[in-house]
Amino acid sequence: MIPLSLEALATAVGGRLVDVPDASVLVTAPTVVDSRAAEPGGLFAALPGEHADGHAFAADAVKAGAVAVLATRPVGVPALVVEDVLDALAALARTVLAEVPQAMVIGVTGSAGKTSTKDLIAQVLPELGPTIATVKSFNGEIGMPLAVTHLDRGVRYVVLEMGARGVGHIAHLTRIAPPTVGLVLNVGTAHVGEFGGREQIAQAKGELVEALPAKGLAILNADDPLVAPMASRTRAQVLTFGTGPDADVRAVDVVLDSAGRASFTLVAAGSDARVELALHGVHHVSNALAAAAVSIGLGADVEKTAAALSRAVLVATGRMEVTDRNDGVRVINDAFNANPDSMKAALTALEAMNDGRRILSVLGEMKELGADGTDGHRQVGRLVAASGVNVLIAVGGADAQAMAEAAQESNPRLQVVSASDRDHALTLARDLIEPGDIVLVKGSHSVGLEHTAVRLAQPDAMAGVR
Repeated sequence: MIPLSLEALATAVGGRLVDVPDASVLVTAPTVVDSRAAEPGGLFAALPGEHADGHAFAADAVKAGAVAVLATRPVGVPALVVEDVLDALAALARTVLAEVPQAMVIGVTGSAGKTSTKDLIAQVLPELGPTIATVKSFNGEIGMPLAVTHLDRGVRYVVLEMGARGVGHIAHLTRIAPPTVGLVLNVGTAHVGEFGGREQIAQAKGELVEALPAKGLAILNADDPLVAPMASRTRAQVLTFGTGPDADVRAVDVVLDSAGRASFTLVAAGSDARVELALHGVHHVSNALAAAAVSIGLGADVEKTAAALSRAVLVATGRMEVTDRNDGVRVINDAFNANPDSMKAALTALEAMNDGRRILSVLGEMKELGADGTDGHRQVGRLVAASGVNVLIAVGGADAQAMAEAAQESNPRLQVVSASDRDHALTLARDLIEPGDIVLVKGSHSVGLEHTAVRLAQPDAMAGVR
């Protein structure tokens, strides 16, 4: 966090200081919305939550070291009282960015792969200068401003994941943190129920490149028919990535090893270099190309970019996170979230790992698919049936049952069982897993299968439920 006094912050966010004994005290640590994460010298933003109001935890945050609380009313501890805490967070982010004029904002959006790609970019760009990136997958109107508060004066690149649940959301985020580089990964089916269709998703994602200045850089997926046309929606220079021959940054000679890790030749700017990814799944080739396009577009050498990609490691949990247990069981935790596109990618990765071992998939419902929900689940069921999976545990309600039925209809030899929730799935999986199996765990975040995956990856996972 750029050190700023409470007095300066009050002016920046349009608030008034209440119960503050010294307005010159500096805020030196990032802002948080969870009082348990408050750091000495930081701020605590008291937002209303689904189950509790952050104002109730103001004293706890200050006790943990927070200098003050962003609040809509006095809370009995030092506070910056504002009309709207969310608006104040946005103003705070704009203020922090203005303190570091050399910091270049790189916006990343897409229906799938945002976090993994953001993490790859953050591991490649340090070749060019100090870089910070969005924490975890904090990519909305709360998380993105919080990420900006991690900025310090030495940073050159700020990689910000920008998510949306409707048209206008990304445009709002770009007004908080105006990007110079905008990357659009893909337009898929994530949150399609909230948007109303893929065309509406494309409209929303394209708001990122519309916000770029004429001297900016738009990086677009040449392989996605809804992303490539976004070139007409920006004033910025356009750089494309993909596997086709017309992409500016492309991958050729893609090979997968027995663990589903891809290697390929990176071709760009008249040069080429071999990349050997440590990440599991062929879908990471596209993510790596996107990261390479950012790096090369900003002036990095192709060979150095390839080397950095080859050194890159998995940062975020729950995204093709592979654990090999002592009994030979391989657990793939891809349970952070799910939609039909990411389910297909995970099953494709699973096929690449199939070296004759038995495969068990624990698949949860995919949320926010709207009217296409049942059809989407049946589609995934058919993919499971064709992918070489031996056992399917379908987790959830009616949509999970539709997935199970479609899988069974497509492959009567497939063993299919249903689980009501994550704990039931854990019990069933422990009973069904045999030494040497490959186990994929995936579902929408709200299904809670990350818990199931973590427990299955533990050494005692074959034992009874604890």
